[in-house]
Amino acid sequence: MIAQFMPDFCRRARLAMASWFLLSPLLCGSQSQPYSVLCSAGAGNFDSEFPTGVRVHIGATRNSGLATRTCTASLNWANQALVVAASALQVDLDAFGADLGDGIPVAAFQIKKSEFDCCMDYAIYSLHKPPRLLRTITGGGFFSASDIDSDGTVEIFTDDAAAVDGFEKLALGELDSPPTVVFRFVSARLQDVSAEFQSYFDHQIAEIRSAIDSYDLEDFKNSDGALTAIPTGLSTERLHHLRIVKIKVLEIVWAYLYSGREQEAWRSLAEMWPPADIDRIRAALLGMRTHGIPRQADGVSAGPPAHKKKHSQVFDAVRTSAPGTTLEVVPPEAILLQRPPIPQQQGQPELLLELVVDRAGKVRSAEPVGKVKWIDPELVRAALSWKFIPALKDGRAVASRVRIAVSPRQ
Repeated sequence: MIAQFMPDFCRRARLAMASWFLLSPLLCGSQSQPYSVLCSAGAGNFDSEFPTGVRVHIGATRNSGLATRTCTASLNWANQALVVAASALQVDLDAFGADLGDGIPVAAFQIKKSEFDCCMDYAIYSLHKPPRLLRTITGGGFFSASDIDSDGTVEIFTDDAAAVDGFEKLALGELDSPPTVVFRFVSARLQDVSAEFQSYFDHQIAEIRSAIDSYDLEDFKNSDGALTAIPTGLSTERLHHLRIVKIKVLEIVWAYLYSGREQEAWRSLAEMWPPADIDRIRAALLGMRTHGIPRQADGVSAGPPAHKKKHSQVFDAVRTSAPGTTLEVVPPEAILLQRPPIPQQQGQPELLLELVVDRAGKVRSAEPVGKVKWIDPELVRAALSWKFIPALKDGRAVASRVRIAVSPRQ
């Protein structure tokens, strides 16, 4: 089990056990990172109230009082309710109480309506009474509001899953890295700021390049590019290898295009694509992108900022035992904590983790407290995917440091 070092009056969130440990991970496309959701096919439950008096409920849709295999979400205040989702396949709360840039706390929901949908809707609601819908973004395989560079500004990370699903007759499930897109709210306008995170894309590009076999790449460059005219004698296995290379080349080109570096994209395409097919695939790529998720933005950032960003303050939300002491902030509260099984050993004590939780409620770092001989890397990786209602200072979301005890017992 997982215990939190937080005052009792802060425990407003009530999560079903399925939401803590047992909920199956959601795979968006075939991305290697699993994304867990609060309610899937009617399994999972979450209830919490924000200090503004607006409550959120996520759980199974009920028919004549009986739970169904679908999910619902609502925002409630006084004796009123606003339905966010009804009879959806999956509903998740990505952020609750975070400020996405317009100076007001919001609740951001991810909603997958049916098993036939490739992607999710991202619905952002204000948490002032009465709550209202501020913006909906569609077509992403996942959404995650976070402050990854710890500068105090929250961005929304997503991908252009709907646009690439079926591109070049490739299923979304075949892709490891659909094009990443980064949004930010600036003066109530949604900005595409992907170009400000070129180092993020560079890391992605380096990983993809390292996985391409030079022999397979040379074979692909000698193909027709579309892989429709199959050379005589080419085995099914060899065709599979060429298809993998094609996907990786496309992922590299996408990473450059979506991070605002068109020249580098076309240069990489010329280096790795069959020469006779370059004009066709280039036109196809441009057409795909014009119909993708970036078109929902109100503006586009020109590129990386001219000046180095400053790190925002991290407030102490670690409970102390000294009498009369108070915390700097109202501590963060759990939305979804999921961990892998921990190997049990005789007399193994609880493990105390210190987390830095950003102002969107996402974990930026997780480190053991005290002398620890060994820590399961899978546990640390899981901790980095945990979600919280962020710490609050004077009613506003802030980054904080908190400690959580993880028991070796399930």
